[in-house]
Amino acid sequence: MNSKFQFHRIFFFIATMVGAYANVHAADTPSPPEPKALPHTTRSIKIDGDLSDDGWKGALIDDKFYETSPGNNIPAKVKTTVFLTYDDHYFYIGIKADDPDPRKIRAPFVERDQVIGTDDNIAVFLDTRNDKRTAMELRVSPRGVQADGIFDDSSNSEDFSPDFFYDTAAKITSEGWQAEFRIPMTTLRYPKSDPQTWGILVWRNYPRDFRYAFHTSPIERGSNCLICHTMELTGITQLPTSHHIVAAPYATATELQHRKDPNNLASPLTKDNVNGDVGVDVKWNPSANSAVDATANPDFSQVESDVPQIEINQRFALFFPEKRPFFLEGSNLFNSPIQIAYTRTITDPQWGGRVTGKLGSANYTVLASEDEGGGLVVLPGPVSSGFALQDFKSFVSLGRIKDDFGPSFGSFMYTDRQISGGGHNLVLGPDGQWRPNNADVFTGQVLFSSTKDPFLAPFFNGESGNSHAMQFRWDHQVTKYDWTFIYNDLGDKFRADLGFVPQVGFREGFGSGALRFYPQSGPVAYMRTYVAFDKFFLQNNDDLGHDYFPGIFLIGSRNLNAQFEFHNNKVDVGDNGLLTQNYFSYFVQMDPFRHLPRFTFQGRTGDLIDFENGRPGKGTRLSLEAQVRPTDHLTLIGDAIHEWLNLDLPTANGRLYTADIARLKSVYVFDSRSFLRVIGQYVTTKRDPALYTFPVPVRDGTFLGSILYGYRLNWQTVLFVGYGDNGIVDESNSFVRTGRSFFLKVSYAIQH
Repeated sequence: MNSKFQFHRIFFFIATMVGAYANVHAADTPSPPEPKALPHTTRSIKIDGDLSDDGWKGALIDDKFYETSPGNNIPAKVKTTVFLTYDDHYFYIGIKADDPDPRKIRAPFVERDQVIGTDDNIAVFLDTRNDKRTAMELRVSPRGVQADGIFDDSSNSEDFSPDFFYDTAAKITSEGWQAEFRIPMTTLRYPKSDPQTWGILVWRNYPRDFRYAFHTSPIERGSNCLICHTMELTGITQLPTSHHIVAAPYATATELQHRKDPNNLASPLTKDNVNGDVGVDVKWNPSANSAVDATANPDFSQVESDVPQIEINQRFALFFPEKRPFFLEGSNLFNSPIQIAYTRTITDPQWGGRVTGKLGSANYTVLASEDEGGGLVVLPGPVSSGFALQDFKSFVSLGRIKDDFGPSFGSFMYTDRQISGGGHNLVLGPDGQWRPNNADVFTGQVLFSSTKDPFLAPFFNGESGNSHAMQFRWDHQVTKYDWTFIYNDLGDKFRADLGFVPQVGFREGFGSGALRFYPQSGPVAYMRTYVAFDKFFLQNNDDLGHDYFPGIFLIGSRNLNAQFEFHNNKVDVGDNGLLTQNYFSYFVQMDPFRHLPRFTFQGRTGDLIDFENGRPGKGTRLSLEAQVRPTDHLTLIGDAIHEWLNLDLPTANGRLYTADIARLKSVYVFDSRSFLRVIGQYVTTKRDPALYTFPVPVRDGTFLGSILYGYRLNWQTVLFVGYGDNGIVDESNSFVRTGRSFFLKVSYAIQH
């Protein structure tokens, strides 16, 4: 019996079991909390982590928390009390987090936005528009360290890219820990109505034998939303008109040393003159529903290198996250089913501007910039992608308008790159999401692209082409089971040069079904068993391959997250047709204890196709990341990736390549504002040239090292001083320095 037939039998058996399992009903979920009036105060509150100020007297008090994980809306194991009030200028939140053994509180000093699930923290989801769809997420740790972002129910995503102005303070006591938030009204976005109603949900993260989640609202298992569970705060009156402007001028100084002749590794390093630069970022909120962002001569230098990835033997372009501040602000507004907006394609902007606001009931955002070029353009295809030099200037713009109706929405989006001297890439089309009930989510997008390449040999010859892309998705999730179906159709000439769409010219059908279990005792708190199929066709209906896989996902003690899958995968490698690879993939992540807050181990073992030469092989990819915290101030994060591929063919036998990545990041955080970071990363690949069908070096690699001191008064008032050192590894496995740099940046936020 072949493996494909066995898979189908397993799939239909489990699908039948899903239907039978649907008759088992979940326990009743407690009623949501009733709306509560938010009291106004005229008394002062000092933000120091002490809740004894007169301003807290008369505040709204909420101490009813539900354990939503691993328990199912049972009373929280420890007491948490929330205090809420506001005055003419600020919204205040006080937290009293009791703990039976304060010695077990996990409260390291970490960088801003690194307040994560490994440690104790409080997260406040604040929905000032009370639309039950998106919310500002503000976190604080027992050390007063902040993390902030946006939570979006439509994509079930938590985006920590945006940053907001607010003050926090916290302290550990003999009874647990306490914290205070002071949020300026100018930071919040609320309508003009009076009185107003806001939504709020408070989440306490409590990592002990399990990672416990305590919420101020009950959240039923299988819920397809989070912000929909916020409690309403009513009676909010006489708020100031939201009018806020922030100007953040910056100055940088950089000294570079490099080889004048990069092909002569024996040539000495030469020093350039110190290069100084200045610029400014401006954010203006003329009203609660509108914002204008502008930048002149923006500084888009990254203060931390990208985490390296294995680049050998890849079919498609690799994705690297955006880290540049201007593009991070409001980036969630450009999220869509097909990623047609990826701002790292804007390589060297000279200026940028963005307007965000409302037209009636619809929200909109438009971003524009002038790009000097110098990067790469992804040239997508059905079986692989290539690159072309972006050796041209262009004007780019992106926009989206989105109208909500109930928990659903409709949207229209476009991206446009107009190339200086001739050429363009325009992508536009509608997308939307329909939530008819609490179990089903239907999402779809239809796009049209028009492309005209410039005349720039050897990559572009002025060719033109129009095409389409579409995605339709159905997610169904309840307590005991779930399923997902996705259909993708991307035309042969579809291009999204301002996005990340590395594969086109195919149609895809994906489906999965799963059973969900919640053991009442033992080390496993949640188990999801599933089967999935993923089938690909070319646009002319020729077979492009498939991926069939059963799997299991577990959540357990010490924040265990584990996933295991077996894949029957068939891939089109081009001229050599379809090749099959069967392999086992695995992922294990745990938060063992405070001095080893997290380790992650993942990989795959079995068949591994040699894509560069179009041949079957066998190989393994292993990845290990470990966080070690010797003290509450020092965190060491080590990453190691090891991959190899062996051939066993009549014409080629032996180890084709071995690729390794080693990276160590050390961060010493002095307090909630200042830190020292040291990074070293080493990437190397060793090959057997005799097994390749084209010339390759025996060995190559790179080394990068950096030291950075940072001081942040807030997210835009910063001081960075750094040093970088980089080089290559030659064929004799020797390190050769290729350059070094010294870096200084000062930025100061002026608020009005």
